[in-house]
Amino acid sequence: MSKSAASPATSSRTKRRFPRYALDARLSVQVFRAGASISLWGRSNELGQDGIGGTLTGELEVGEVVTLEFALPTKVQPLKLRAVVRYRHGLRHGFEFLTVNSALRDDIRRACEMLSCIV
Repeated sequence: MSKSAASPATSSRTKRRFPRYALDARLSVQVFRAGASISLWGRSNELGQDGIGGTLTGELEVGEVVTLEFALPTKVQPLKLRAVVRYRHGLRHGFEFLTVNSALRDDIRRACEMLSCIV
């Protein structure tokens, strides 16, 4: 079964608050562990108004709070925000955004609207 970029990414296991849309963007992740900052990078595969999913170069633990940096197709400058790890399957992780201000929320919503129209 294939899924097009225009269709929301869905999961049969979880009912999401917002649909997810295919997004291939570089992810930069920083986490503070044992008195040191650890940096990971990877690629996103989906974006929703409340989170992002992607594959990273290392593993994070569910519940860890991280700093994410990634670019939206509708913005020139990358977004930098806090997120919590909601799931991990190997190197694939799902993040829920934390403390998103109204301007960032609008940027993410516009990007999702644009991604929903891509055929």
